[in-house]
Amino acid sequence: MWIHILVFLTTFCFMEFMAWFSHKYIMHGFLWSLHADHHKKDHDSWFERNDAFFIFYAIVSIGCFLLWKYDIFIYGLAIGLGILAYGIAYFLVHDIFIHQRFKLFRNANNRYAKAVRRAHKMHHKHIGKEHGECFGMLIVPLKYFKN
Repeated sequence: MWIHILVFLTTFCFMEFMAWFSHKYIMHGFLWSLHADHHKKDHDSWFERNDAFFIFYAIVSIGCFLLWKYDIFIYGLAIGLGILAYGIAYFLVHDIFIHQRFKLFRNANNRYAKAVRRAHKMHHKHIGKEHGECFGMLIVPLKYFKN
């Protein structure tokens, strides 16, 4: 039981690295065409082409659930839940808290909340795919905690 909790927590933490990596090298790389509308809105829709990226991680998570369900991989449930939990955290922080796609968490004003907003604002100051910074989501460089 404890090993499954450890695998879940490790997966959740590893997903921050995966988010950073895929954001920096995939979204700001060869799949910029899907991510560009997140930096410079060029449409009237509530949805963005950028929203397609969640599908990849959802498929990986579902695949892990299925591997566990059919007794192929004992840690599939823990890994699938870790990916899912990170996806939910990412959605809450990025889409709801930072970009206010739903008008919730508007009054969060603690040091961490301010640092997350500052770091993401620095990321979005570049509308092109080059010269980006702050590609992660939950781990924020210390310089953004300064008042």
